[in-house]
Amino acid sequence: MKPSNNIWIQRQQCPCGDWKCYIKYEGDDQTSASSQTVKSETTSSELVFTPYVGQIFKSDDDAFEYYSNFARKNGFSIRKARSTESQHLGIYRRDFVCYRSGFNQPRKKANVEHPRDRKSIRCGCDAKLYLTKEIVDGLAQWYVSQFSNVHNHELLEDDQVRLLPAYRKIQEADQERILLLSKAGFPINRIVKVLELEKGVRPGQLPFIEKDVRNFVRTCKKTVQENDALLTEKRENDTLELLEACKSVAERDPDFAYDYTTDENDKVENIAWSYGDSVRAYALYGDVVTFDTTYRSITYGLLLGVWFGMDNHGRAIMYGCVLLQDESSHSFTWALQTFVRFIRGRHPQTIVTDMELALRDAIARELPNTKHVVCIWHILSKLSSWLSFPLGSRYEDFKAQFDLLCHVENVEDFEHQWNLLVARFELVSDKHMALLFSYRGFWSISYIRGSFLARTMTPEFSQSLHTFLKRILSGQTCLQVFFEQVGLAAPAGNQTRDGMRYMHIKTCLPIEEHARSVLTPYAFNVLQHEIVLSLQYAIQEMADGSYLARHFKKMDGECLVIWVPEDEQIHCSCKEFEHSGILCRHSLRLLEVKNYFQLPERYFPPRWRRDQSLFPMDDQNSQSNNDDCAQALHALTETLLTESLTSKERFNHVQREITGLLAEVRSMPMAEELSLNMPGNNVSET
Repeated sequence: MKPSNNIWIQRQQCPCGDWKCYIKYEGDDQTSASSQTVKSETTSSELVFTPYVGQIFKSDDDAFEYYSNFARKNGFSIRKARSTESQHLGIYRRDFVCYRSGFNQPRKKANVEHPRDRKSIRCGCDAKLYLTKEIVDGLAQWYVSQFSNVHNHELLEDDQVRLLPAYRKIQEADQERILLLSKAGFPINRIVKVLELEKGVRPGQLPFIEKDVRNFVRTCKKTVQENDALLTEKRENDTLELLEACKSVAERDPDFAYDYTTDENDKVENIAWSYGDSVRAYALYGDVVTFDTTYRSITYGLLLGVWFGMDNHGRAIMYGCVLLQDESSHSFTWALQTFVRFIRGRHPQTIVTDMELALRDAIARELPNTKHVVCIWHILSKLSSWLSFPLGSRYEDFKAQFDLLCHVENVEDFEHQWNLLVARFELVSDKHMALLFSYRGFWSISYIRGSFLARTMTPEFSQSLHTFLKRILSGQTCLQVFFEQVGLAAPAGNQTRDGMRYMHIKTCLPIEEHARSVLTPYAFNVLQHEIVLSLQYAIQEMADGSYLARHFKKMDGECLVIWVPEDEQIHCSCKEFEHSGILCRHSLRLLEVKNYFQLPERYFPPRWRRDQSLFPMDDQNSQSNNDDCAQALHALTETLLTESLTSKERFNHVQREITGLLAEVRSMPMAEELSLNMPGNNVSET
């Protein structure tokens, strides 16, 4: 069985190092689809009614499937007994009987010292369904000529009937998955566990048992060996084609960079590449790098690593790509060394990864001055796999408490609440919780709050990475196609102008006006949100010259703000600016109280500025035109609102028309620039 596609799966090896431990990622589309399939099979069987004499079927296969579903629902299975054939009609009678029908004939015992003497399950049960074929209007049909549902044995419950051999069938999709996992070195019991996780069923609830998987793999051993040989040949040929593709691109594009290693047989082992646009983007936004190692190719046995960054519009940009033979510290070290060469020796300020011991050690050696952060979204995606089974119904409560713990900003408070959490849910000795605690300096907000992350830990950015990876990993037949898909998706010049829409003012504060002229729409939107919320805070000067920022409803904790007027420096205990490069609401409130009309230049970091974009931004004239348009539309809508509120009939009419107009406008293509050419507002009131 030769896989037709290059199949990528999310890595399922747990970072705890126990090979018996597996990871099921929350929100995995494949899992939900499999679960839906299992559910649909269950519901279809519930719709089967008791067969009756005279019931008509289009074919004997339809009748067998119907009777089989009925039997499964009622606690037994069936088998095909005799069939009767004639010269003119062919097979015209089919007998289906209970699996315990008849009696076993005595067999000759083998000439062995201790022959096996297994008890027969047949007990002469008379439950049956007989079919007879007839020709009606030239068409053949089958009808039930005899039916009996009287059994002389006990019928099985749902959790027992599924274990009958007739129902322990391994579907074709599962067969391919089993062979691929077997090829990847998974033992039989682990293969069963992976399938249970992917289908979203409880342990032991698959439509087959471990023995069936073992027998299937043994039967297919020759096929597996042939498949291994085919895959080995395919891998060698495809990696050579990938290497040739890299050489071809390098000849056409001098900015394209690639590197590779070979094994003792001079076969391509690891390979990495990057693009000129990616390196130029790194020069602007290389302060924070996300190294994603989520996916592995089962077909080629290669681990995929992708280096990502975030541009000043909040979008994911790719810096480089690597395919590794294994997940060893040696392989990760080579990958990091190669990446540093690609980016011309400029180490990132922060690197964000998954929990991986070998990768952690490699980063500590190769990037000693880079802050290493473990992405919280990777941790949260593993929680269900780790703790949903041992905690049972208490898991949702635990997850809610863990989410709160993730946002604790003080180290002492974090460790105190951690101890309370593990004690409350009896997880003091849990190996995964111990692993998380040992990594707390890499993921806990209380430890990494002062590290610059440029908003790469937001759910939106995490989703954009997931979307990017899904796009480049879908529908491939070989590594060369994968390389081409990466080449299409990677260049920063392919970025669209999403997010470059009109930035409207909400507070009319001079600080807001100034920020709009400097920041990109993405960064301005984040800062604007903080400006709006800053108006809900009071500033109180302390005796030592510092300031206390307090919400008027005390909805969050107090923050200490320090102001140094000599060089216009401001520091807040929440450390939001150090974390994201965007001033917090507490600092903004103090600047407003100090009558600042513009933010100090130091609080407009280059990575969020409009003039640091990889492609031209709209000029100031375009923004001015947008302002004029906004004012004109605002005047119209004010008048429309006043007129529509005078009666219910008017309001319903306006709501109907505006809804249709909005849908029409959204369907229209967006132009590069908006030129204003309209008369002034001359709406007359009646």
